[in-house]
Amino acid sequence: MLVCRDASIPFGPADRATIGDDVRAWVSEMEQRGVRLLGNVLAPPERSTRVSTRSGDVIIEDGAQGSDGVPASGFNLLECADLDEAIEVSAKHPIAKFGLIELRPIIDD
Repeated sequence: MLVCRDASIPFGPADRATIGDDVRAWVSEMEQRGVRLLGNVLAPPERSTRVSTRSGDVIIEDGAQGSDGVPASGFNLLECADLDEAIEVSAKHPIAKFGLIELRPIIDD
């Protein structure tokens, strides 16, 4: 679950004053339910380091890749019974009001 706050959606002083408590309440509920395994806040995109290889050379670049999308500001590793439960859990996350939550399954080979 990637947590993505959209800077174009108003996020005023009242929101800033309550969001920390709201997120902690969500974390507590989901950990008690046993669906949240791990999570944390991510550094801003400008602190990213990109690594790629081309023709055997390692290329290292600072900063996030340019994208029109909303960058992730946090993540949570969930273990839900199915997609419906993951959607229900994600919809309760406080940041869902100020951006989006991207659900991405882990491929189990």
